[in-house]
Order: sequence, then C-alpha cells, then structure tokens
Amino acid sequence: MLEEKSFHNVNATTICATPVDLPTKTRLKIRVEKLYVTAEWKWTEGGDDTCGICRMPFEACCVDCKCPGDECPLVLGHCKHPFHMHCIVKWTEAQNTPKPQCPLCRQEWKFAS
Repeated sequence: MLEEKSFHNVNATTICATPVDLPTKTRLKIRVEKLYVTAEWKWTEGGDDTCGICRMPFEACCVDCKCPGDECPLVLGHCKHPFHMHCIVKWTEAQNTPKPQCPLCRQEWKFAS
C-alpha cells in the first residue's frame, strides 16, 4: 500500500510492508517499521538556479508565463548557460547582429544539442 503525503511542497511516500530486522554486531536489535522517503529536484546543469535574463528561479516560469512546466521549458546553450526558452528567444531576437550572443559570457549563442 502506498500513501502519499505532502510536507512543505515536498512529497513523501510511505510504503507499508512487514517490518524488517536489520543485522547488527551488538546486542541492540534494530527493526525498521516505517520508512519515509523524500526527494527534491533542482536544475543543476550549468551551475545556476535562476535564469540569467529574467532572474526568476528555474523551478518557476519566466515573467511572461503563468505557470511552470512544458509551456515554459528550460534550454541550455552550447556555452552551458541555462535560460527559460522564452527569455533567450526574446534576447536573441532583440539583438541586431547576425550572430546573437549569450547574455552571460558573450559567446555566440547556439542551442546545445
């Protein structure tokens, strides 16, 4: 039986099964009756946690979107800098050069493959 609970925006899952006795080299007897597993994700590619253009966290969306998700994807440049797709597209279209530059390192902007 799986039971999901939410604690401060972190999901926890409890698996109800038979208790497990752990091996030990002491006289203590250790039995696991419940185990709570939690997880949290962060955008780690590129080493940043906020968009270099709009400064919004990657867990959120850009300033033009209403909610994060597939409608506001994150993209990575060849230079390894991540941005919200809408932010970098607006940035590159606003530049009047044939080869747009990354706003952080000024290398030629190319989407990473």
